[in-house]
Amino acid sequence: MLIRKSYQTHKAGSISRLKLVEEKLADPQAHEVQVKVKAVGLNFADVFAILGLYSATPEGSFIPGLEYSGEITAKGEKVEDLEIGDRVMGVTRFGAYTSHINIDAAYVNKIPETWSFEEGASFLVQALTAYYGLFHLGNLKKGETVLIHSAAGGVGLLANRMAQKMGAYTIGTIGSAAKIDLLQKEGYQKYIVRSKHFKHDLEQALAGRELNLIMECIGGQIFKIGYEMLAPQGRVINYGSARYGDTKNSPNWPRLAWLYLTRPKIDPQKMIETNKGILGFNLIWLYDRKELMKQILKELEELNMEAPFIGHRFKFEEMHEALKLFQSGKTMGKVVLTLD
Repeated sequence: MLIRKSYQTHKAGSISRLKLVEEKLADPQAHEVQVKVKAVGLNFADVFAILGLYSATPEGSFIPGLEYSGEITAKGEKVEDLEIGDRVMGVTRFGAYTSHINIDAAYVNKIPETWSFEEGASFLVQALTAYYGLFHLGNLKKGETVLIHSAAGGVGLLANRMAQKMGAYTIGTIGSAAKIDLLQKEGYQKYIVRSKHFKHDLEQALAGRELNLIMECIGGQIFKIGYEMLAPQGRVINYGSARYGDTKNSPNWPRLAWLYLTRPKIDPQKMIETNKGILGFNLIWLYDRKELMKQILKELEELNMEAPFIGHRFKFEEMHEALKLFQSGKTMGKVVLTLD
């Protein structure tokens, strides 16, 4: 029986509990493939799950991680469309921080021939989030204006590329001026460094244009200001709340309680009067709907997207260093860990 290495936490609540362990891995079941992992992509949901702040966090001991890439080393008897030796990228409902994984073949896709394993591990979670938010929920149309928060992150960069392909006008927001060059290179029409002057800066960036759609993942006053400035029939797609993030190993519960109690409140009656809407989702919900996910992946393939931008690379053994940088808010593009 195969022995694999995995980062495991015996209980959510602290990043310091995340330990590298060895364990046995059984042969794949009839509908599964076994993948030797070559790269793992980090996501905010990973950190929130480890800290116990994500509603979908498993009870007790678990292996974090939502996406990976690697090579198929074994497959079940009912798997027909994939072969041993195929280079693949996959999503999983936790369990990606590992050297080997058994996974339902429905959640595995071949990596484009010109992409590396690192690029494969950087695509699916961000692409599914961006595409589903922009087009399935946001109904983005040519000529509309979309505000994309965390514009230099994995979701933000892909959302901009997708919106540009649709012919939309993109405004990106970032937390640091150090990320401006990347946004300019990626073709954002306008950018904003978030500050206490956000409302004024957004008005300047819009320059009279209607604000039709917001890819929202910040929360707090940034959320409130954006919502208030939406045009009639404007939509907020809420897929995260980065303001709850921290650089600590464990949650600061008094701070989190204050942020929760002071979160913006939206009056449903005012939504009717102002013709505005809010839709929220998380990828775990999408993961549980195989047919919808397969449909989105097919639509993504037709977009013929470029390889995702990787900003930071670490070795698998440097997991804690990678998570610390990821928490800092100083990253650009995807953070990836590689395995031999």
